Amino acid sequence: MPPQNNSKNTIIFMVIAGLMLLAYSFFVMQPQAERQRAARAAAEQQAATTAASGASGAPAAPVFVEDRQAARAQAGPRVAIRTDTVSGSLSLRGARIDDLFLTRYKETLAPNSPSVELFRPEGMQHGYQALFGWDGPNVRGGVPGKDTPWQLTQGTELTPTTPITLTWDNGAGLRFTRRIAIDDQYLFTVTDTVANFSGQPVQIAPWGRVERRGIPGDLGRNQILHEGGIGTFGSEGDYATQQLKYQAWAKKPSQSFASTGGWMGMTDKYWLAAMIPAQDEKIDAGFFVTEQANYETHAVLMRGEPHTIAPNAQISETTRLFAGAKRNEILAGYEKSLGLPRFIYAIDWGFLFFLTRPMFLVVEFFFGVLGNFGLAILALTLVVRLIMFPLANKSYESMSRMRTLAPKLEELKKKYPDDPASQQKEMMALYQKEKINPLAGCLPLLIQIPFFYAVYKMLTVTIEMRHQPFFGWIQDLSAADPSTIWNLYGLIPWDPATVPLIGTFLTTNASLSVLAIVYGLTMWLQMAMSPPATDPMQRRIFQFMPVVFTFIMATFPAGLLIYWAWSNVLTIFQQYIIMHRLKTENPIDTFFARFKKA
Repeated sequence: MPPQNNSKNTIIFMVIAGLMLLAYSFFVMQPQAERQRAARAAAEQQAATTAASGASGAPAAPVFVEDRQAARAQAGPRVAIRTDTVSGSLSLRGARIDDLFLTRYKETLAPNSPSVELFRPEGMQHGYQALFGWDGPNVRGGVPGKDTPWQLTQGTELTPTTPITLTWDNGAGLRFTRRIAIDDQYLFTVTDTVANFSGQPVQIAPWGRVERRGIPGDLGRNQILHEGGIGTFGSEGDYATQQLKYQAWAKKPSQSFASTGGWMGMTDKYWLAAMIPAQDEKIDAGFFVTEQANYETHAVLMRGEPHTIAPNAQISETTRLFAGAKRNEILAGYEKSLGLPRFIYAIDWGFLFFLTRPMFLVVEFFFGVLGNFGLAILALTLVVRLIMFPLANKSYESMSRMRTLAPKLEELKKKYPDDPASQQKEMMALYQKEKINPLAGCLPLLIQIPFFYAVYKMLTVTIEMRHQPFFGWIQDLSAADPSTIWNLYGLIPWDPATVPLIGTFLTTNASLSVLAIVYGLTMWLQMAMSPPATDPMQRRIFQFMPVVFTFIMATFPAGLLIYWAWSNVLTIFQQYIIMHRLKTENPIDTFFARFKKA
């Protein structure tokens, strides 16, 4: 088969494979996820009904409290938490950190949107909390656990300038003192001091736990990022990050790791709750899941080394808890100041981390200069195109010469209609004579694929892009362009999403947003400037591709469409300069020539 057809077939294969993956995601995985969410909601409703009616034959399902104040009250006395970045409270029962909002982030772009919730009291559905305690099975009088009634002995409110002190006496000679401090970002520091007045040595071991009771239906469904258990474990500089998605957790209900230092917890798309032991302490950690009546409890556990406390002696243990937003500079700052291994990889940079994170740092730099992340993405695109310029230039020169040869290639096909071997021999001779590499045209496309994925990943996982505006109607670069043809791009005061049965489809897969149309037009023009395929079926496929991708790309983040459309514009400009210099026919000159005649 002729080399030109090989290159075209390579592109067609990649495009069809991509279309198949996207179609599978939109038409199979998305409906499955919606059906699963509906099934979970129905099961939860059925369980609640069963519990209310007192039906027998199944474990009694818990009755969750919907009112947050009632749930807070169930956990006993509380101490308020207040900083510039978080607000909430902790319960004196077990000293649980179980009520926390991230005040710098809102749930939506609506003016009255509530702050993002991180922790939630366990009496509510999907309770989420962090707590710390001690193990000592043979200790007379017991040790602090998840229900210990701590007493507040110092401070009235937890702030960056006012830590609090809690105490508990086991009545058998052990006194536990817990000091909890918080910085001006998202780091809690829990320092436990244990004094032994019993006259006998005792052995106890510290533990920490982050747990979530039931997983909200929208977590863990995004295939491009990790949500679930996460931790970095190892020793002597050899650390690796372990991840366990919520959906896979039930299949692996118990996983254990030994480590010296490190960190571990649970991560959502933008938020993280992670325990951080002393980095020179040996710990045992693990991911565990337990079944309840109608929900699962996912827990990340950490257990430190046992301590032997002599009579009339005391020990201290310090553990930290990160509970907040996964901003790159904040994670990097804690990684450096606390000596944490791979803490910046709490952000799921992906397998192309060597591209994703550097590209983000470039975008962040341009944001500091330009003050707009949309403009920063345009600047990043220009940098990528400049890096690729020498290779792309040679490729586009080859494509332009191929376009010139198209009539001669057609003549060869007609000359040898039933002799592929002669066709190939003559075409190779023609390529050698004109010094053309027919495969060179594929290289820019192949090289751009990793960059395209890295930009998509960056826009998806970095909180810096969340709710960041560009211009006009584009107020969130990490979300799809909200404009849609079905209300004439806002001219008609009507929400297409309200249409029964097909409303979601109209506003997602078939929205034909402004950015998607711009992207489709630039893709069409770029392909129109490429050498036409010699096979009629291939030509039809390539002509139809811009239409297909216009619909597909409408569902992707607006920032990605800005990147790709601008990249297409730069490619078109570069191709036009080369084609104009080589006096190659191109659609831009053809259009203006017809316009002048008209």
